[in-house]
Amino acid sequence: MENHYIDETIFNLPAVGLNDEDRLSALDVFRKYIGIKKNHFLGYQSCNKLDYVEDLKDFLEYHINNIGDPFSPGYFAMNSKVLEKAVLDYYATLWNAKTPHKPKDKDSYWGYVLTMGSTEGNLYGLWNARDYLSGRKLVLDKAKECNNKCRQKIFKTKYLEADHKKHHPNAFNPVAFFSQDTHYSIIKATRVLKILTPYEAGVKKYPGENPLSKTGEWSRDLTEVPSVEGKEGTGSIDIEKLKILVKFFASKNHPIIINCNLGTTFKGAYDDVEKIGRALMPVFEKYGLVNRKVVYDEKGDEDIRNGYWIHVDGALGAAYLPYLEMAYKREKLDAHGPVFDFRLPFVNSIVMSGHKWIGSPWPCGVFMTKVGYQLYPPDEPGYIGSMDTTFAGSRNGMSAIILWNYLAKTSYEKQIEKALNCETLALYAEEKLRKVQESYPDLDLWIERTPLSLTVRFRKPNDRIVAKHTLSCETLIADGEERAHAHIFIMDSVSRENIDEFAKDLLAPDAYTKEDIENSLKKINVRGYGFKSELGRGWR
Repeated sequence: MENHYIDETIFNLPAVGLNDEDRLSALDVFRKYIGIKKNHFLGYQSCNKLDYVEDLKDFLEYHINNIGDPFSPGYFAMNSKVLEKAVLDYYATLWNAKTPHKPKDKDSYWGYVLTMGSTEGNLYGLWNARDYLSGRKLVLDKAKECNNKCRQKIFKTKYLEADHKKHHPNAFNPVAFFSQDTHYSIIKATRVLKILTPYEAGVKKYPGENPLSKTGEWSRDLTEVPSVEGKEGTGSIDIEKLKILVKFFASKNHPIIINCNLGTTFKGAYDDVEKIGRALMPVFEKYGLVNRKVVYDEKGDEDIRNGYWIHVDGALGAAYLPYLEMAYKREKLDAHGPVFDFRLPFVNSIVMSGHKWIGSPWPCGVFMTKVGYQLYPPDEPGYIGSMDTTFAGSRNGMSAIILWNYLAKTSYEKQIEKALNCETLALYAEEKLRKVQESYPDLDLWIERTPLSLTVRFRKPNDRIVAKHTLSCETLIADGEERAHAHIFIMDSVSRENIDEFAKDLLAPDAYTKEDIENSLKKINVRGYGFKSELGRGWR
């Protein structure tokens, strides 16, 4: 326990089970272990400052399942959809979406509380994007159906498909663009959903035509779009290179999917969603991706929809940047993050994680889009009495209760104060680590912090320190070198004392041994476009 490890053997489960003494003893050991880890937890963007036991412990005696659409009660009455809808209304207002939700109003919001974290929201968002851009049937298309019983039955059991023969061959074959600092769930989503990346589409369809290469060769590095490097290497997407790539594929009639990050996983960088949209909208206009006509097989039915989808992965940032903007408008802060929400007409979907900024005993989150972009589900199962519009089947109803309880207890003023405190503490952590650097005159600790982010990154220390503080580690590319980094995330559960203790540990004689230093750095040959995907972040 002193070394922050645990004896796993006491948790072995024999066929006869454990007696009460051994079972309770094992739970006590785990309780102490997880408490130690919580008290030193610095490496991930997860808030461990939780206060739910007294208010919500009684609900653990119930199975609460929000299966089906949040706005349809369905047959499973033991749900928390009344609280879920209140949570969704809160974020619709916070993100400047049109409220309330109205099934027949294409501009009003629709969303749901996730059972997983933002990974589920990213999967669902890209699934929605793929099918929307592929000309699949929307929820509002149901109003176009005739009263023919046979035809209604067909609509219930399969998607309405666009007539590919009446369109360009690439018209329903989208390409997805995301930065090299993007969370791995986006890469996972493109694999699961078989959405092409620039590299895959380029190699298959356009060999020798890479617009970012003098030779035209497509490199695997273009699975992801380059992030900004050099002195401005904050980790945000390189908008100029993104525009070049998007223009190339849009000129080939491909629909476009863009993923924007609000707080990248390792560097805490923010993609400027507004600037991205402003840069790409003229491209979309030029190549017919705005208000394009989609013609269906069924009696010449047609629809007007866009040929692009902009998804915002706001796992951390979407949950707290609005409060930083409020603080800025009240002159309590000198800067704020990018505008990312539904004030921007080109934003199609947003996701955030509840266990990050808010803090939850388990992963959860919120996905949000508009009714006008909502895909009609493959089926309307009579079994649950509700359309199966979400990614999951059964959904954890406790998550909606957790989020509702937090938001009910936490005013905008408290949220602003919390955001300012975290920003102040992140600055303190950066300054503290720069003081540590002074004790290593012959060793660069690579200390960096992206502006307004809640994370500070640095050279990876020894394994003991990594284990004690649950540090997240990543190999980054800089100046032709692979560098083993770690980072700390300053959430509301982190204190100055935590940071001080961590800084003290970095000053220990064995914090950076000769072996650690040698293993943390490797010279590489960077091919192609002056960048290389971060190891562990992309297609590897």
